[in-house]
Amino acid sequence: MNMPEMDMQPAGASGSPEELELAQLIVTALNMEINAADIDPQAPLYGEGLGLDSIDILEISLAVSQTYKVKLRSDDAKNQEIFSSLRSLNRYIQQQRAE
Repeated sequence: MNMPEMDMQPAGASGSPEELELAQLIVTALNMEINAADIDPQAPLYGEGLGLDSIDILEISLAVSQTYKVKLRSDDAKNQEIFSSLRSLNRYIQQQRAE
């Protein structure tokens, strides 16, 4: 029986190659001691979930800007939504890169 590739991933694994790449960027930028594939793409980044704080979010913003050439502004009213999860951050990056 042939199963779709996504069904074969462990629970909590990043859902797309772009999400996994972004998760790896976050792990590297923050020197985290977790496997990027273990980051649940829907778990909160800030506070509970991944447990990041405002300094971590700033470091991620810098890494994203350098890697993807996407501007993330500290005064953007949508930041809470953008950084709500790995999936939402990835979605924002992909939208900005498409423009």
